[in-house]
Parts: sequence; C-alpha cells; structure tokens
Amino acid sequence: MPSVSAHVAHALAAHVTEAFGVMGHGNAHLIDALAGCGVRYTALRHEAGAVVAADAYARTTGRLALATATFGAGFTNTLTALAEAVQAHTPLVLAVGDAPDAGPRPWDVDQEALAAAVGARTYRVRRHGAAGVTLAAVSHALEARTAVVLAIPADLVAVDAGPLPVLPELGRIEPQAADGAQIEAAAELLASARRPFVLVGRGAWLAGAGEELGRLAEALGAVTGSTALGRGVLPEEKYDVGVVGGFGAPRAMELVRQADVALVVGAGLNQFTTRFGELLAPDARVVRVDDRPVDPGTGPEDSLLVQGDARLVAGALAAALARREVAPSGWRESEGDLADGALLEREAGVGVCADGRLDPRSVASRLAEILPVDRVVVSDGGHFIGWANTYWPVTSPDRMVMVGTAFQSIGMGLPSAVGAGVGRPDATVVLTTGDGGALMALADLESAVRTVRRGVVVVWNDAAYGAEAHVYGPRGLDSAPMLIPEVDFAALARSVGALGTSVRTLADLDALAAWLSTGDDGVHLVDCRVSRSVVAPFQREIVDALERRR
Repeated sequence: MPSVSAHVAHALAAHVTEAFGVMGHGNAHLIDALAGCGVRYTALRHEAGAVVAADAYARTTGRLALATATFGAGFTNTLTALAEAVQAHTPLVLAVGDAPDAGPRPWDVDQEALAAAVGARTYRVRRHGAAGVTLAAVSHALEARTAVVLAIPADLVAVDAGPLPVLPELGRIEPQAADGAQIEAAAELLASARRPFVLVGRGAWLAGAGEELGRLAEALGAVTGSTALGRGVLPEEKYDVGVVGGFGAPRAMELVRQADVALVVGAGLNQFTTRFGELLAPDARVVRVDDRPVDPGTGPEDSLLVQGDARLVAGALAAALARREVAPSGWRESEGDLADGALLEREAGVGVCADGRLDPRSVASRLAEILPVDRVVVSDGGHFIGWANTYWPVTSPDRMVMVGTAFQSIGMGLPSAVGAGVGRPDATVVLTTGDGGALMALADLESAVRTVRRGVVVVWNDAAYGAEAHVYGPRGLDSAPMLIPEVDFAALARSVGALGTSVRTLADLDALAAWLSTGDDGVHLVDCRVSRSVVAPFQREIVDALERRR
C-alpha cells in the first residue's frame, strides 16, 4: 500500500512540477515518491540553498515552489532562507522530516517553534489524512502568498497509509474589489493633482495590472516609475523615470520630488525606495493601492489606502476619473529631458581608479553592452547591488530576482541562479554577487554550474565586505574584520566545470563577449577586481541617514 510519503507526494504533485532539496533520512522516501509522481528533483548542496532555489523559481515563474530537507540540522539550516521567503511573500512549501510521533530523539529540536519564529506556519501530517494536510498547506501558501512548513514525522515516512485518495480541487482565489468609498476618495485626490506620479511595484505585476495602470497614467498625464522589482510593468516607457530610490538616476529623482500627488500600486515604501523619506516632497499626498493592509511604519502616515486587487482598482479609478471628466495634467509632456532620456543618464565611471582596480560603474556599463537582452538577472545582497540595478535594464519583474533583500541577507546568490535556471531555461541567467556572499554560498557554485543551461556569474570582487567598509570604515572602526583576502573566483569556477575569467581591465571582459557570441551553453564566471573607493549612491544614502541619527 502507498506510504505516508507517497500520499504527501501525490498531493504535492497536483500543484508542483519541480522540487529543490538536499536528501537526508527524513525526506529520502518523499523524494523517491515525488519522482514516482513525475516531479523533477534538483539537488542542492546546502539546505538553505534548496529553499533559496525554490524561492527564485517561484519568482521567475509565478508558480508554487517546493523545497525539501531532512529533520534537525537539515531543517535548521533552512531558517534564514525560510525567513526571506516569508518576508518576500513567496508561495513556497518546505517539506521536511520531523521528530517521530513516538517522541523526540536527542538530536530533535522544536521545529514548529523555530518555523513560527520566522513567520512560517507548520502543517504536521498524520498516518491518515496526510494528503488532506498537504493540500491545506498548499492552499495556505497560495492564498496568503507565504512560505509554509510541511512536517513528516520520522516514524511515519514509510508507514502504509492506504489507497491514494481522489484529490479535490482547491478553491479559486478571486481578486478583491476595493470599497467604493475608498475609490471615490482616491479619485478625488488624483483629480486635484497638477504633477501626478505613478509608482508601481511587483504587486502590480502579480495582479496583471500593467495595461490598466498604463491607461490610468495616460489619463492623469502622470510621470511614472517603479521599484527595483517592478520594472517593466507599465507598457509606456517614454515618460518613465525608471527605478526610484537609491537606484534611481539623480536628475530623475529630482523630478519625482516635484510630484504633488503620488499613486503607489503594489509597492512597499521602505527606506530604500523612499530614499529615507527624501523621494517625495513633504507636502506630497500619497494614495496607496495594495491587496492587503500595508505596514503603517512604511511611507507617509497620512497616505490614503485603497485595499484591493491592483488591476481592479486601476480600472475603477480610471472610471471614476472619467466620470469627473478629468483632463491629463500635461506635466510629463512639459519635461523634455524626461521624454528624450536625458534625465536617466548615469555616471560612466573612470575606467581604472587611483588604487589600480576597476571602477565598478565602468564595469557595469560595459557589461550592459555585453549581456544578452534575453536575460534573467538574479542578485545576492550587498553593496554591489547598486551596479546591476542601476546599469542593467530588465524587461519585466520576473526577470529581476533579488532573493535576500527582504531579510537583508547575503549568501543567497548562487542557489538563486539554480532556481532561475530551472524556471527559465530559455533565458541566459546572469548572477550578480559580491565576494563575501559568493564565499558564503560556495557549496552551491557546483549546483549552479551543473543545472543552469546558460549563465553568467559576475563577482564584484573588492576584497571586502563592502557595505560594512563604507558604513563603519569612515567611523574609524578597525577595518581588518571588513576585509577579505583576495580570492581567485575564476579558478574556483574552473574547478567545478565552468569557464572563468579574471577581469583586471575592461578589455578582459572581451572574453565574456566572445563566449556569449558563440551561443554555447555553459556557465562563465567573470571575477571583476573592482575598487571599493567607489560608493554606490544607495549606500551613500544609507551612510548619510545613519549619520543624521547619531
């Protein structure tokens, strides 16, 4: 008769086609049962990497993600990645072994308490009804857009559980319409705008609201912009300032500060997006659209919330404005430097800095010319995130994956490339990572080389933890803990079967360009020896904000 693991796999296979994991005693039977149900399994080398890969897969595909690990140490290794998935609202199931129902062993820990501590609900299966519990976990992950833990007691993994059940259909998640009074209040405020600004985030993409928001922006005559994870949502780029906040072009951000009313759709107004409160003028009014209550600690306190599905809200607002016969403001057409792209110009860098190392701005500019347009960019966390987000455009939110930023973590880049590569095998996966994060995730360099069909790994090698060096170095703290002995990442890449190029001059990037021109499959790592004398603008904003608080 089918085992408990078979029942769990049977229910999971109705909703996932891919699984990412590290095998151990607690999940070996489940992995075998998943294969029997047609679910493809991708092996990672660290349990945190398994969750990260699943997270990146979900972000690039929009599908439910599945990760798996064993009990005890296998589970505790996932916690940082699990916290990231919860905070990033990624629908993900982490299927793990757990302590036996008969009682804990010396190496067991309270996994449910640990999961709860990072915001993840645990669903523990029993011998009977395991498929039903699994479906409840799946339903919660999808409806709440969050990560959940599915725990299988160690003494039940191989126990007979009876015939496999016929699975019921999960209820359809209906988009939420906004309250009419909220729509009218928001429309009244937008109708009064002389300089309207529309800011979109990844939530607008998830709702499929791009076309409706484009028409709404046109009706308002609004300048538009996006968060780092919301690029490519709107169909019209002519009047768009690109990414806002610390990744934004300086002159474009000056224009945004002139807005008198801002419509923020599916976007968080965290400290980075708002430039620590400096993005909008103090007297600007803000309308926020989200399908859930927003954190009152983010954004202006007097912002007007319209709670509902972004696409439905955009349509309702457009209709309300039409009833008021609101004419476009004309603001965006009056800004010639916006329409011709002059406001979006970036610093090109000086090539080689005084310390003899490359200017990362120059490296980023050259890579923007080299990298294929059909790319999915995945990013680790760290000071270097300013370069890819500033210099490399992406065509849609599912082509920019930043696993780690929600929880302010580093060391998630390499396994992110695995998930993106599985999710988008048609595209070139481009990983941007720092030397500190790459070393932290080094176990899954092999995983990326093994699984990514065609990929580029860009290591911004400044021989330091850059963020710490820029924040604490100027304060006179001991710099030794901030530094990293220079590592030859190109050699490490070659050791696991990738191409590796050490980049000490801009001309050294020609090797990458030549390889990309061949169309060959494989992974090419470029170890870019960059100067830490160049500070990314977003990092300068962080430093300035910290100084103001001292």
